[in-house]
Amino acid sequence: GQNSSVWYGATVRGDVHKIVIGENTSIGDRAVIHVAKIQGDFPSLIGDNVTIGPGAIVHAATLKDNSTVGPSAQVLDGAVVEANAIVGPGAVVTPGTVVPEGEYWLGSPAKMVRKVTAEELQTASENSVDTLELARMHAVECDKDLEQLTKDDEAYEDGMTRDPEYWQPQTGKPEDDVLGMGSPGLIFDNVLTNPEEGLKFMQKKKAAAAAAAEQK
Repeated sequence: GQNSSVWYGATVRGDVHKIVIGENTSIGDRAVIHVAKIQGDFPSLIGDNVTIGPGAIVHAATLKDNSTVGPSAQVLDGAVVEANAIVGPGAVVTPGTVVPEGEYWLGSPAKMVRKVTAEELQTASENSVDTLELARMHAVECDKDLEQLTKDDEAYEDGMTRDPEYWQPQTGKPEDDVLGMGSPGLIFDNVLTNPEEGLKFMQKKKAAAAAAAEQK
């Protein structure tokens, strides 16, 4: 679904049945979402605004809107977690179990321990929004190539060490360019700290310049 995120090391494997993930849902680091076909016939259906914590397992189960599965918890075959319910950290919801709306379950096997509070529901909603914003930031950073990452790294180091009253880097080709290597600063504007990648980058620039010259 739109604005949903699958975090690092998580596995979503719909090989023998379908997996449906709604909007604004987050699947935490190293979590596992799987389905069942041989022993039972269950998809994994995950609603909107659902939070699945790191290391959790959702195996052929249904999670309704605004539900939460805590870190390292397990929701197993045919189980259903209703809307606004919370499965606490490390809990094991056994196959075929239904966690009613608005209840907080803990333990192995998991049992109801109390009702979910209004404060917990508010926190879950806020965490969902925060995770969405964080996911967007990660998506932008992960989309950067080596050239942009190198520029970002050098700009950060330059900003941390350069006196704000000293000469500041310019955008575009500077007037005091030195042999095509940029202006003097923290270092020249190239990847001196990673020669092999720097060589590849310079070769790429030369090939692009040659191609542009041929078009003229």
